[in-house]
Amino acid sequence: QAVMGVQVVVTLLAASLMQKLAPHCSFARWLLCNGSLRRYRHPSDEELCALAGKQRPKSKRDRRVNGVTDDKPLSVPRDIDLHLDTSPITAVDALVLRYFLDYQWFVDFAVYATTVYVFTEGYYCLVDPQKEMNIGVLWCLLTVAFSVKVFFTVMRHYFRSEEGGERSVCLTFAFFFLLLAMVALVIREDYLDFGLEPGGWRGTGGEEGGWSQGLWAPRSSGSLPTGLASVTSNLESVLKPRGWEWTLPLAKLAFKMGLVALCSFLGACLTFPGLRLAQMHRDALRMAADKPLTQVLLHVGFLAPVLVVVMWIKPVSRDFMLHAPVGKQTVQIMSDSAYNTARLWTIVGLCLLRLAVTRPHLQAYLGLAERWVEQMKKEAGRIPILEIQQKVRGLEWELGGGFRHGRRVPAHPRCPQITRIYCYVAVVSLQYLGPIVLTLHCTLLLKTLGHHSWGLYPEPPPLPPAAPAAPPQPSGEDGEDVRAAVEQITGILGGIFTPLFFRGLFAFLTWWVAVCQLVTSLFGFYFHQYLAVS
Repeated sequence: QAVMGVQVVVTLLAASLMQKLAPHCSFARWLLCNGSLRRYRHPSDEELCALAGKQRPKSKRDRRVNGVTDDKPLSVPRDIDLHLDTSPITAVDALVLRYFLDYQWFVDFAVYATTVYVFTEGYYCLVDPQKEMNIGVLWCLLTVAFSVKVFFTVMRHYFRSEEGGERSVCLTFAFFFLLLAMVALVIREDYLDFGLEPGGWRGTGGEEGGWSQGLWAPRSSGSLPTGLASVTSNLESVLKPRGWEWTLPLAKLAFKMGLVALCSFLGACLTFPGLRLAQMHRDALRMAADKPLTQVLLHVGFLAPVLVVVMWIKPVSRDFMLHAPVGKQTVQIMSDSAYNTARLWTIVGLCLLRLAVTRPHLQAYLGLAERWVEQMKKEAGRIPILEIQQKVRGLEWELGGGFRHGRRVPAHPRCPQITRIYCYVAVVSLQYLGPIVLTLHCTLLLKTLGHHSWGLYPEPPPLPPAAPAAPPQPSGEDGEDVRAAVEQITGILGGIFTPLFFRGLFAFLTWWVAVCQLVTSLFGFYFHQYLAVS
């Protein structure tokens, strides 16, 4: 076997291209700077004074009254006929964007990771290398880790803010998702089709059955083996000879507690992306009032998490497809493996749809400046010129600013950078694209590590049962001892972390990300529709 296989060569090539082509060819930069997004420029002092019908003093000498300098800030009536000029976002303009380099690196890495994964899928389809590790899985795992890191980086701003509203919102949703995750894990598999707990997992055929150590077996003795059941069984065979079988319940409890903590953390990280998505969705619909097709795409993209959540609710999805009621009989619309394949393709299609409507959402965010100006014209009184310029450059950071006791509060005056609309369009792009990238790559991991099929080529045969790891044979050579120890450890890990376990784990994570997006976006839609207006 060659030292550098085809997958390693492709990985090195992708890493080299990502480094060399980033300054010249970047999908992330093209997404923002292709000329389709237009930002609003704040008016100058001369323009505002001209609209107010007065001349701006040219120097401090002109502002002296009886020898005393008038330090009163310039102000104009709120109802002036102000119209903001727009200009397309260019690559030069992107240099001042906060977190633009992080945004560019993350999105480009996700693109290259997806490309490498597609190549490895084709490579495994044509060559079927049995002894090579799927390098596309490593790229997907790194993308998932970087997605969580991006969410955490953005969330740190809310905890560093002196206004405690955003921090309270994150902690409240974290506690709510903690309870929701515990409820989801105790629901029987007859209702939520993950495959983590015994209760009704099916085989790849349409018959009632389950997987046991990689083999399909008919359903004959109560509940079916599932992810955690297979891990516990295989772990027991390793721990029992050493007298450590008493640690099995603790290991299972620790896994569930860790999974619940991860779900709570993901829920907190996805809170403000969901709230921001709801606001952009409302504004994008308003901007596309004369475009019915765009409105349909926006609605489907916004409700995409609903479909993802429903696809794992067994009575209304899998059971309906496998046993559809037609009169007094039941008809099987598709097989079990076909349903798994259709579910994978549906999630991928919804992710691509959300990616396709990125521009309307980002343009809706940039349009917050114009909306504020229109609202200002309806008010009475005067307003300082500096406040108009700062407002146009920067409205509130999230939820219309700080979130305290369910009402809007102004942004902190010491942090003007946090309140700039245009300078934070890269952060908003991360909040919009991050959940898409996370959902897509969790789905890709579910397919590969869970041994599902895309339906484009014959499904791989069932895996052979995992053989128990044999103790290393005594040998006089150190090299043989090391190789035997490595083979034993590999066999033990392969017997514990089976495809059945990964199938249940990534099915749950994919479903959970959709649940977090659904809950936060619906709450955000309700807030911006009713609470923010009042």
